[in-house]
Amino acid sequence: MPRGARLDAPGTLHHVIIRGIEKGDIVRDEDDRKEFLRRMGELAQGTGTSIYAFALMTNHAHILLKSGEQGLSTFMRRLLSGYAQYFNRRHRRVGHLFQNRYKSIICEEEAYFDKLVAYIHLNPLRARLVSSFEELASYPWCSHAILMKTLHYAWVDREYVLQFFGDKEGDARKVYLEYLEEEAGVDREKELSGGGLLRSHGGWSNVLSMRKQGVKALSDDRILGGDAFVREVLQDAEEQGGQLLSADERAQQIAREIEKVCRREGISLAVLRSGSRRGGLSKIRKELAERFVNEYGLSLAETARQLWVTTGAVSHMVR
Repeated sequence: MPRGARLDAPGTLHHVIIRGIEKGDIVRDEDDRKEFLRRMGELAQGTGTSIYAFALMTNHAHILLKSGEQGLSTFMRRLLSGYAQYFNRRHRRVGHLFQNRYKSIICEEEAYFDKLVAYIHLNPLRARLVSSFEELASYPWCSHAILMKTLHYAWVDREYVLQFFGDKEGDARKVYLEYLEEEAGVDREKELSGGGLLRSHGGWSNVLSMRKQGVKALSDDRILGGDAFVREVLQDAEEQGGQLLSADERAQQIAREIEKVCRREGISLAVLRSGSRRGGLSKIRKELAERFVNEYGLSLAETARQLWVTTGAVSHMVR
């Protein structure tokens, strides 16, 4: 299914899901986990990105964050490309580490914040990385331990999270724990791992009921929220960023950009993708890489495939 352009603006709440390529591990030991979190924390503080919840699993990770002034794409590009280079060096491997495109879902805060926090924090328990809530409270690779004060990371905004459960910390933590136990018995995988009409309106039965009443609701797979919220996000995105291209439209535009540059420089597509550096080809690839990543929101891996270079080369071009 074609994937739409990324939606983002400073202060937007995102549920980000990162997966290893072909379901492979993204961390192999404690040192990898520490390095991933160290990089995420430093980038969060350096880019003004607010982190509310995370769960670092073995082959994937969940992050609930609010994008800073530099936007989600910049934060994620620097986090994933930098960590992948570290991981490959340390484990003497080559190739992609992450799936080509991380998943980011814009979330309606009032309706979903508490559910998302609980869903993310329950991941280690459901995956049996820990066997009880007591173990989860001291599990260092999930931000639940931060809410329990058994772990401290200055870059996780625990006070912001707890305010959703009460005004006073003691009461808020008690309510949060009770809520977490309730949510442990609820399967929200389909509801919270994506947007779209069914997820945003509570499943097919609710959607069918709305249709019988003549209610037409707008939906978008990139957004988790009700009709009014979806409309507001899409309208803001169009006002701030102009026309939003679908995946097919974007692919056509990229092909036109490559053709235009080749025609301007008097070279063929085969020459551009040959790997040669003669005649200023490196400069031409850099121009295209910067445009694809910064203007069209392509991942480093997608851009690398378009130009027939390595992901590391693209990372160097746009850094």
